[in-house]
Amino acid sequence: MTDPEPLDEPDGPPRGFLIAALAVAAAAVIALLVVAAVRESPETPQPVALATMPAPQAGGDECRALLDALPGDLGEYRRATLVEPAPAGAAAWQPDTGAEASANTSQEAVVLRCGLDRPVDFVAGAPVQVVDAVSWFRVGEQGRSTWVTVDRPVYVALTLPDGSGPSPIQVVSKAVAATMPAVPVNPAPVG
Repeated sequence: MTDPEPLDEPDGPPRGFLIAALAVAAAAVIALLVVAAVRESPETPQPVALATMPAPQAGGDECRALLDALPGDLGEYRRATLVEPAPAGAAAWQPDTGAEASANTSQEAVVLRCGLDRPVDFVAGAPVQVVDAVSWFRVGEQGRSTWVTVDRPVYVALTLPDGSGPSPIQVVSKAVAATMPAVPVNPAPVG
């Protein structure tokens, strides 16, 4: 009688051991991802500090109606809490980028102020731009720019950071048009 041929023994560890090792490794990776997600949860955005400026009509009915009609989002910006005491007739939106330390400044925020005086530079012949039935006058040429409504019963200023895109002024224009009637444009005389 001949000896039976030896069975081929598989190289390496048994299959059950490999499956168990892979399961433990997968569980460890999932646990690490869960811990990382919990630790990296976005911070709560800090309130935005706004300086007080003359806004004689900020407490009027027009500004209250506009502030009540403003949305929580302006494109990629989210409505922000203002540092108290907040100026009357003001609102701000912060970039939706995870609340970095500098995001609490008004330099990166979209800022709305209602009830201001007519802009000094808004004189006869000054160019205006119409956005969704609202006439806006631009103050400033580079970086942050401020747009002021010039065809409503009160002046509303919207300050935009450079690169904010068209969404903020479009959304605010719709709110202005919905809450304030149009009036004739009244620039200051030249000179």
